[in-house]
Amino acid sequence: MVTVNSVSDSSGDGVVVDIQSHFANGLPTLTLIGVVGKSLDESRERVRSAFASSGLTFPKKKITCNIAPSDMPKNGSHFDLGIALSILIAAKLVRWTDERIIVIGELSLDGSVTTARGIIGKILIAKQAGFKKFIIPLSNFDQARLIPDIEIATVKSLKELCSHLLNSSLEYLPTNGGFSPNEQNSSVLTITNDMQDIIGQVAAKRALEIAAAGRHNVLLSGPPGVGKSMLAKALIGILPPLNREEIIAVTHLHSLVGSSSGLLINQRPIRAPHHSISDTALIGGGQHPRPGEISLSHAGVLFLDELPEFKRATLESLRQPLEDGTVSIARAQQRITYPADFLLIATKNPCPCGYYGSNKPCVCSPLEIDRYQKKLSGPILDRIDLHVTVDSIDHRKLLETSKNTGQENSATIKKRVLRALELQKNRFDHDANLVNGKLQNRDIKRYAKLSSDAKDLLDTAAARLDLSARVYMKIVKIARTIADLDDSPTIEIRHVSEAIQYRPLPIS
Repeated sequence: MVTVNSVSDSSGDGVVVDIQSHFANGLPTLTLIGVVGKSLDESRERVRSAFASSGLTFPKKKITCNIAPSDMPKNGSHFDLGIALSILIAAKLVRWTDERIIVIGELSLDGSVTTARGIIGKILIAKQAGFKKFIIPLSNFDQARLIPDIEIATVKSLKELCSHLLNSSLEYLPTNGGFSPNEQNSSVLTITNDMQDIIGQVAAKRALEIAAAGRHNVLLSGPPGVGKSMLAKALIGILPPLNREEIIAVTHLHSLVGSSSGLLINQRPIRAPHHSISDTALIGGGQHPRPGEISLSHAGVLFLDELPEFKRATLESLRQPLEDGTVSIARAQQRITYPADFLLIATKNPCPCGYYGSNKPCVCSPLEIDRYQKKLSGPILDRIDLHVTVDSIDHRKLLETSKNTGQENSATIKKRVLRALELQKNRFDHDANLVNGKLQNRDIKRYAKLSSDAKDLLDTAAARLDLSARVYMKIVKIARTIADLDDSPTIEIRHVSEAIQYRPLPIS
């Protein structure tokens, strides 16, 4: 009996599975065994229709198709091609000599092979198990070639696969994990906001520059209509480009939810969920676990507009991802961990009407203001590094051009950000994933060298403002980033002084 190999759903800890078909006399039926789910059980009808549409004779036998290991639940339409190939081999309709090949692909009723969801994760699982050759849909090739040291054969239809196997003409293309940027496609919307298009807001722009240079989370507070959302969306333009590892991770996560349709994600994503979002949609999970918005913003920006309007329980669920850069989802039969290393940009108004502390009169009572400000818990505010007040702009300046106002464009700011990130990369032994905002306490003590005056200022501010230990260390990390932007090897008093300004004043 010949075995065809495929991979279980890669949303969890997937494994390589064996697909075996057995013929017996009896009523012509196709039975799938091995703890199969609904979408996999429906594969029977897709395979039958694909055979008919491809001009292939479906064996008039009692066919039992076993998908092992049988003690592990399996689901997904990507087993279709493997099941069809297993039947073809058992019926001796094709030649099959190499059993160390992974077959992945969903069949349409017309016999075409369509895009498989989560192809990168499936290939990585199989590669770890020692498999090097893969037969996949043609539409998944752009994603699959990101994985180095494998061989890929692509097919467009079941009929084409049969023809290649009969003629021994199936061609496997080796991969080296490389790609040409000019060949990349992206399903992520390009953000067109440029920093020079935002009039004024020098302090907010400076805070975003620091955030980009050290991956620090930011909270923008101010009245409605002053440009908070524009600032948040312009942040993408000053972030560094994705590296190869990030492209693989981001593309894989978007592929798991079916949003990338086989394309590469070559730009940093920005996700902006509405404040009515559910906990599951934000964090991930569900009956069939999928990544949530925080994982879809991995290596990019999670933009939460009007932060106090989100449900308190939803915001509290962000605590662990903000600290660890991952989210773990536990279920009865499996535990799934998704990456969630995002840059949080949040906005809020100072009160329900939005005009407390601004030039316009506020109509809220002190009780309403206090209740509104306390919607955000202390632990969540502690995990946000930079707190910035965005003030109103003089209307007379709104129609001025950037040439008249001297506004810097995103490209100029991005150069400083990239230079600061290069300094961090050299400091941290070329670890691209380690930046100032992600330093642990032991790393801070090793790399964040403060001058004696800077240390004295920080200790005095911590005592007067009653700062927590977490906030104290965050100020050091922010000051380290400011020093990198200043090309200074030591954190000086001016760097600490600026870093302290980004902490909120205690509410009296």
